[in-house]
Amino acid sequence: MCLIEMGFPRLGPDRKPELGPDGKPIINWMPRPQICCAQDVAEGMAVRTDSPLVKECQRGVMEFLLINHPLDCPICDQAGECRLQEFSVDYGSSQSRFLENKVKKPKAVQLGPRVTLDDERCILCSRCIRFCQEIAHDDVLGFVDRGSHTILTAHPGRSLDNNYSLNTVDICPVGALTSTDFRFKMRVWFLKETKSICTSCATGCNTVIGTREDVIYRQTPRENDHVNSCWMCDYGRLNYKYLEAEDRLLEPQIRSEGRLVPADWPTAIGQAALQLKQFAGSEIAIVASGRMTNEELWLTAQLASSLGVKWIDIVPRRGRGRQHFVEQRSQPEHKRRPADSGFDAPRPAQSSWQLPTR
Repeated sequence: MCLIEMGFPRLGPDRKPELGPDGKPIINWMPRPQICCAQDVAEGMAVRTDSPLVKECQRGVMEFLLINHPLDCPICDQAGECRLQEFSVDYGSSQSRFLENKVKKPKAVQLGPRVTLDDERCILCSRCIRFCQEIAHDDVLGFVDRGSHTILTAHPGRSLDNNYSLNTVDICPVGALTSTDFRFKMRVWFLKETKSICTSCATGCNTVIGTREDVIYRQTPRENDHVNSCWMCDYGRLNYKYLEAEDRLLEPQIRSEGRLVPADWPTAIGQAALQLKQFAGSEIAIVASGRMTNEELWLTAQLASSLGVKWIDIVPRRGRGRQHFVEQRSQPEHKRRPADSGFDAPRPAQSSWQLPTR
């Protein structure tokens, strides 16, 4: 689709551009169209992007792309944000001259636990292959067979299971690679997109959250060259299910007659204060979490100070550091030390009992 006509000024005997009657250089146009994205800009270069030859080439490319492409637009997850759809409308034809049967290829192939492939839609651009090789450093995808029977697949004994596999869905220009989690759930034009920040690690990837009727259906990366470029890890992308979890607490509960009953916040806070008044500060221990926000940690520090609590600990986030786009330290720096969050109260080095540390 990026074919153009390209030419350079005709040079005279003095090696200077010859000028036409209008005073402009006379251009020697190349007989064949050129791929514009593969050309370097040079002094005096002339380019035509909408000439009859260019338009004929664009129509021909679209015709070849659509020869074996299935008419899956009514059910394709990429519909509404598909570049092939847009090119077909802008440069394609409403009719096809192809009378033979389309080549049938595998559908609903599980390339990995989070990515599903419809090979019939693949236009063999190799973006996903290059991403795995150059960005994720997990060479797992490749092409097999030849000609119109070429298909995308995972190498024998391998699967697309790295923590960045869903980025291949983002860069796929058609609906060949789809998110197993989002597949067939919602049309993209129904989604309300809201800019946000991923809170799963200290990197703070910029994201776009797609919702409809207050229900989150997907979370995709938002480009920011200073933070996450245009990628994000699968863990952060799918880390929203807890919002709609059936066992999520939506209101405070207090224990009454041996069982937990719902209560409003003033009642719950009053009940907690009443229970704490029965103990001295040396008898109370506070266990905070590294997953808490700075504001929550500050409030916890104020509570500890008002109660005179000496026993304070923070449960850290532990695990193997992720690579590439995710902060190597899974624990944010500003949450790694109690002092950074306002916890200045001393903590005994040894005691007859220990607080949990995981």
